[in-house]
Amino acid sequence: MSSELSAQAVGAASDASPDPRARRAAAQHVFSVERSELVSPHLVRVHLGGPAFDAFVAEADPSRLAATDKYVKLLFAKPELGLTPPYDLDALRERLSLEDMPARRTYTVRLVDYEARTIAIDFVVHGDEGIAGPWAAAARPGDVVSLTGPGGAFAPAPDPSIRRLLLGDEAAIPAIAAALESMPAEATGTAAIEVDGPADEIALTAPSGVEVRWLHREAGGRDGNPAQPGTVLVDALRAMLPPAGPIEVFVHGERQAMKDIRAVLQDVWGLERRSMSLSAYWALGRAEDGFQAEKREKIGQIFPE
Repeated sequence: MSSELSAQAVGAASDASPDPRARRAAAQHVFSVERSELVSPHLVRVHLGGPAFDAFVAEADPSRLAATDKYVKLLFAKPELGLTPPYDLDALRERLSLEDMPARRTYTVRLVDYEARTIAIDFVVHGDEGIAGPWAAAARPGDVVSLTGPGGAFAPAPDPSIRRLLLGDEAAIPAIAAALESMPAEATGTAAIEVDGPADEIALTAPSGVEVRWLHREAGGRDGNPAQPGTVLVDALRAMLPPAGPIEVFVHGERQAMKDIRAVLQDVWGLERRSMSLSAYWALGRAEDGFQAEKREKIGQIFPE
């Protein structure tokens, strides 16, 4: 994860600066679309391959490739500008306005298939909202996209005695799914995922001792209206009892929900920050650039200083 929800771009991790003029150039890999599939009504999986795969793997930090929350940053240029990837960003900055620079969006890599030499990325799609979602919905074999990365830091600990807690929304499904698949067979715990409704549930492979719970906004609101993103997830956590022993926590999703969940885990459960992988992938009411800009401000900080 990673995806765009209600016109917000979200992902496993994000850029510190919203201004592409301020970013240092990173090696771009130009992948081509091999195929795409509709995983759920709002989730499109795009398989990217081609000659770029070999360089992508060879140049990557092995620890990043091993992370279950590994992510890449995709560059989307306005079609009407006729730009061809890879993009010479320095040259483009000299002649394009900020608004016409390729847009950068961060997405979790769901799977690296070394045999097929492809990577798979899941995109949350809500009609024509956002940039990456509509691109994924319309992607056809042969289409190309430039990306940088990978980044990433989390992978489940191999110790089967540690209890697991994974929480997230649609944006976190790829990372949660990958984490579940890499856990020890004896692992125990809970994975709770918030989606719009039953149609958005997908099959996940998890250890038998890890309960996978799907939470629905459609049933969690008031007066017949769906709940606000993140609120059902927060309520589910508040209803849980803290574990008696050591716990490993992976929580990613909407920013306000992450703040509320952080308060429960630290202030009520008494967990230390170092035991948690917790961050915002997106923020309700914020486009990607605004969300990124606020990361340096108080409103964008999940953990209090």
